[in-house]
Formats: sequence, C-alpha cells, structure tokens
Amino acid sequence: MKTRLWIAAAAATSVMTIAGCASGPNQNLGTGVGAVGGALVGNAIGGNTASTVGGAAIGGIIGNQVGRNADERNYNQQRYPQGSNYYPSNGPRY
Repeated sequence: MKTRLWIAAAAATSVMTIAGCASGPNQNLGTGVGAVGGALVGNAIGGNTASTVGGAAIGGIIGNQVGRNADERNYNQQRYPQGSNYYPSNGPRY
C-alpha cells in the first residue's frame, strides 16, 4: 500500500511541477494529460517508482510540446483575436 501511495504522490508532484511551466490552455492540458499518461505507461513497463516518475516526466514534456504547438497554431490562425488578453501585447515596442 505504501508503494502505491508513493507512486501517486510522485505522479501528482510531477504533474504540478511541469504544469507550472506551461502557459497556454492547450499547453497546460497537454502537460497534465501527458504526465498522467506517461506515469501509467512507465508504471506498466517498469513496475517501480523510478519508472513511474520517469514516465511522468517524459510524458509531461511531450504533452507540453504538443499543447504548445496547438496554442501557437491557434494564435497564428487568429482564433484568439487581439485584445482578448490571451497573449497580451503590452510589452515594449522597439
């Protein structure tokens, strides 16, 4: 029972740590789903805590990049119009 608790705690910690680095809505979702999926696959393959945490990290990174790509594609297609505060344009003008 303790092992399952440690696995769940490690997976939750990995998700929260990696999700804090994301910025767009698809990137946040991709990071979380990727980390959980990676943790499940890592646990199924390795069956120990290290493989679960490693799977969560790898899955989170892959999900983060997939979500980032979707956010950039949506931004470039103007699904988020100017002034919607999705990507604020209040930075310095050079």
